Amino acid sequence: MTILCVRFQLPARYEAEAALPGLLGLLEEFTPVVEALPPDGALADLRGAERYFGRSAVELASVIRVRALALYGVDCVIGAGPGPMLARVALRDARPGLTRTVPEGVDQVREFLAERPVAALPGVGTTTARTLCEYGLDTLGRVAAAPLSTLQRLVGAKAGRELREKASGIDRGRVVPNAVSRSLAAERPFDRDELDPDRHRRALLSAAGELGARLRALEKVCRTLTLTVRYADRSSTLRSRTLKEPTAHSAALTRTAYSLYEALGLQRARVRAIVLRAEALGPADQASYQLTFDPADEKVRRVEEVADRVRAKFGPGAVIPGALAA
Repeated sequence: MTILCVRFQLPARYEAEAALPGLLGLLEEFTPVVEALPPDGALADLRGAERYFGRSAVELASVIRVRALALYGVDCVIGAGPGPMLARVALRDARPGLTRTVPEGVDQVREFLAERPVAALPGVGTTTARTLCEYGLDTLGRVAAAPLSTLQRLVGAKAGRELREKASGIDRGRVVPNAVSRSLAAERPFDRDELDPDRHRRALLSAAGELGARLRALEKVCRTLTLTVRYADRSSTLRSRTLKEPTAHSAALTRTAYSLYEALGLQRARVRAIVLRAEALGPADQASYQLTFDPADEKVRRVEEVADRVRAKFGPGAVIPGALAA
């Protein structure tokens, strides 16, 4: 068991996202091979750490849990496996205070996976799971036993081959360090299927503000913004737009998010959730977004800087847009 999948538990989502860089730093004290799984998780490859510390990955997981509690007041659940995919599957059964491990041995791994639903496999989305279930392939054991040609007809040649391998316990994945820099996402689910466009826009405003604050805290800028709208019938619409210039400013992100939403032309759509993702991230010092000759724009950015300092001192929820407060 050399790979850990860790999910940090905090009562408030915004606190979890703000604390993630520090929690990743805690893992990096044990290994430099750490892959962020925003907003609250990470993968850690402990092969070198096991040799260096003379302890197993499960023993190191206990130390990580204690340090997270002592330094951040954060408990965590941990899954351990020989590969990233198996560690993520094990995490589904993990509980605070107990690391869930995948049994050793090929036959034991297959038995561990056999009765699990296909949706438990990382990378299998709702649409793929529904398609497989319609043909009776509702567990990983049945997927592993299915003819390869059948799976390839259902989900495609490459995806079918990879699906069969993963369902059989073959984990070819690896932990990719610093994946946190590739994208950041903010999701706004609704308590009920929402028809009101004003509430949709408020969710976009909140998500864009969160992304801007997180980008600035990480000293990153994004070049692409992606909007995903999930509907009551479980379908979804995805739209992306490349920004005129890289930015981390909430106002610019909000304008782009509104533009993406309006371009969808939704008519009384029953929306279940809105997800905004900042992609193609880069260092803030390489961007020109900081330069402005518009006094009004400069004023907005100064207010933004003050709000960031307040959040850093009093917490992520200390400042919220006036439209949301209303």
